[in-house]
Amino acid sequence: MNERGHLTKVEIFGLLVAVETDEHIDSIEVRLLELEELANTAGITVVATLEQRKKRFDPATLVGQGKVQEIVDAVSVHSPGIVVFDNELTPTQQRNLGEALKCRVIDRTQLILDIFAQRARTREGKLQVELAQMSYLLPRLSMLYTKFERQQGGIGVRGGGGETKLELDRRKVRERIIELQRELEDVKKKRRLQRKGRKDLPFPTATLVGYTSAGKSTILNSLSDAAVLADKMLFSTLDPTTRRVNLPDGRGILLTDTVGFIRNLPHDLVAAFRATLEEVNDADMLLHIVDASSDEADRHRDTVLETLENLGASNKPIITVFNKRDAVEDLDALDRLMATIPNSCSISAKTGDCMDTLMDAIADVLKSLVRTLTVLLPYERSDLLAKCHAHGIVHALEYVEKGVQITVDLPEALFVELSPFDVTPKEQPFWLVENEKPELED
Repeated sequence: MNERGHLTKVEIFGLLVAVETDEHIDSIEVRLLELEELANTAGITVVATLEQRKKRFDPATLVGQGKVQEIVDAVSVHSPGIVVFDNELTPTQQRNLGEALKCRVIDRTQLILDIFAQRARTREGKLQVELAQMSYLLPRLSMLYTKFERQQGGIGVRGGGGETKLELDRRKVRERIIELQRELEDVKKKRRLQRKGRKDLPFPTATLVGYTSAGKSTILNSLSDAAVLADKMLFSTLDPTTRRVNLPDGRGILLTDTVGFIRNLPHDLVAAFRATLEEVNDADMLLHIVDASSDEADRHRDTVLETLENLGASNKPIITVFNKRDAVEDLDALDRLMATIPNSCSISAKTGDCMDTLMDAIADVLKSLVRTLTVLLPYERSDLLAKCHAHGIVHALEYVEKGVQITVDLPEALFVELSPFDVTPKEQPFWLVENEKPELED
């Protein structure tokens, strides 16, 4: 506590370790840089980094005894409270390293889980993170116990001669996982109802996707005047947020912000956040936000596209939005890159530069998602006429004896509702158009 009696934030010092093998695509320097960003996001002050290149991982300690001793020496010098490995550790490796280093040892997966736990605000987000944590913890419970298992039970107690404490805790974790899955299933049903409600609204839908910290929330705030947290820290947004965006031509679109992607996103998190990520699958189009100022922009793009492929959403219309153009040194190189990528544009959500090009790109894609229809609406169906004006683009309108004849661009949801009144002229054979029927050969 400080002198006023308030709790002060305890500073946590951390040491980072990364091991590179021939199987790794990314350089070890890039991985350590991203790991340091993750550590800072989690509230860890990095005091030192260590790296190692080897052909294969050591099954007992990942790094081998020589490197373990080097890490022990670094721990004695810097006195970190935690050692974070970029590589995923097996339960055995994590236990052995913890015993050798005499401090807390975690891997990149657990670090991301801790960040998600800090950032979760809604009940759904907290349930999803807890499920991921429990799934990660289950195979690692044995690390919490010494080799001398403590026994509980006795004569007449369930478990016979004695049920080990480890077995009891494993059972409790499994029961909690089942309970969380049941609660999340209820949440998924509610989210499906929310999505159905949005689909009942005659608005096309778009979802913002991208590498974490690419600027998705800033773009949503800029386009919709929303108040979503936009933080330079990684994973500032966990819970999806949907807002209406009005385009310059008068049409509206529902835009949803989602959790950012990252290299090797933990499988437990992907499974837990499945309901949230389904927003991607249900969208009519995707806005793929890329941090154009990042040296790793190409790798980030590939990571997002790979994740979309795994989610089964890679076949949707995608607008690639290169954000943060205000921080790009070589704009000519960026223009050359965009020339090779269909449906791409560059903007600065921070300064508002070129936001009109993004709006135009969205409008162009929307043209492929709407259908032009001419309908004759009875005068008593003024409700449908109002929907045409509110949710479509009216090209022609005429009041005739039987009602209102209107030609309008409509989203699919309204097209189905108005199709019974369709009087769109059908294409005629070319000889009727030319008032001349071709002569048939004998």
